[in-house]
This record gives sequence, structure tokens and C-alpha cells, in this order.
Amino acid sequence: MSAEEDREYVEYVSAALDRLRRTAFLLCGDADRADDIVQSALVAVYLRWKRIRMVGNLDGYVHRILVRRYIDETRKGWARVLLAWRDPDTAARAGPSVEDSHAVQAALAKVSRGQRTVLVLRFFCDLSVQETATVLGLSTGTVKSQTARGLAAMRDLLGEEWQAMPAGATREPRRVR
Repeated sequence: MSAEEDREYVEYVSAALDRLRRTAFLLCGDADRADDIVQSALVAVYLRWKRIRMVGNLDGYVHRILVRRYIDETRKGWARVLLAWRDPDTAARAGPSVEDSHAVQAALAKVSRGQRTVLVLRFFCDLSVQETATVLGLSTGTVKSQTARGLAAMRDLLGEEWQAMPAGATREPRRVR
């Protein structure tokens, strides 16, 4: 690779790394395992960088590689027992309370791998139905049905209290000082 191509790759990875790590974490539930998945995906991207750097939807292409690496890892039996959720960025981010985040993460871990993957891509990565279908190699109908089933399962796991909450709301109101 030329120095210019190396620079472009480093710039892309610098901009995308945190998002890729969070996506991988939401898929597998373990920060160390997420780092391994991201590293594996980025090695694959680096090896193909000359060809893929001009792809129209580079983020979608990289997400597809990331998701495929996650699926390959779970098929190979490398999935480990989940002892506890650990998100390195939880304290640094503003948003739902830690208890709410842990409840959602625990529920997300209990839905099927396909539903979890679709939910992470649709709602965390903010991909459209079509973009999610392209990344996963599925039809849009399958993405819609997996989304509906995944959300229904999440609602069942989280209970009635969560069903009535508006998006972005937490269980307890925040105090403004």
C-alpha cells in the first residue's frame, strides 16, 4: 500500500474505531471480546483497503465485515459464558442511568443472535432497514420481522414499566441543578 492509502486507512479507523467497538460490544456483551472482533475486522479491511476505500458505503461495508466476524466467532464455539456486562464507556456518556443501561444490555443478551444483530444495527448504528438488509445479506422483510420480534422480546424481558416509556426516557426523572 502507498503512504497515501495508509494515511487514509488510519484516518478512517481513527474516526470509526469507537463506533465499531461499541457495536461489537453490543453484539457480544464483552469488552475484551469486542476488541478482538473489531481487530479481526480491521485486519480484513486493511488487507482489502486498496479495493474497498472507494466503496460508496464504506461504513456499511465495514459493519458487514464486523458482523460477519462476530457470527463466525460464535459459530466456531468461541462464545464464552457471560459473567457480567462491562462497558468501558458507560461512565463517560450522558444518557440513561447505569441501571437502565444494564437492564437493556442484559435483555439484549437474551434475545436471539439474529434479533440482537438487527436491533444493534437498526437502533444503535442507526442504519435503515435497507442498509441493515445490505450489511447482513438479508431481505428487507426479514430485517423488519427480526426487528419486530426482537423488540417484542425486549419488551417482554424488560416488563411493563419499559413499554410505556418514551424513547430516551429513564425510570427516574433527572434533577436539574
